[in-house]
Formats: sequence, structure tokens, C-alpha cells
Amino acid sequence: AMSVIGDRRSREQKAKQEREKELAKVTIKKEDLELIMNEMEISRAAAERSLREHMGDVVEALITLTN
Repeated sequence: AMSVIGDRRSREQKAKQEREKELAKVTIKKEDLELIMNEMEISRAAAERSLREHMGDVVEALITLTN
């Protein structure tokens, strides 16, 4: 039972690392990042994460943050 749990955890961690690598490849504009930070009053990290998750689309990122 412990090995099953360990295997699942390692698979989840590997998937998470792959997702982070994919997000890191997304290019974002400094202006878009600053816009989200100022308008939504959130941290730089949160704004950057939102932009990367939406492939750099500032409109989609803002829509998600306001919902």
C-alpha cells in the first residue's frame, strides 16, 4: 500500500513539474503584468502566474481574476 501511495505522489509531482516547465515557456509582456498588478492589486507572482496560465492573454487573465 505504501508503494502505491509513493508511486502516485511521484507521478503527481512529475506532472506538476512538467506543467511548471510549460508555463515558464510562455512569454508575457511587462506592460500586461504591470496592468494586472495595478488594476487587481495583487502581487507580481500572482499576476505573472495568471498571465502564464492564460498563455499571455491579458483579457482572459483579467476575466478569471475578476470572477
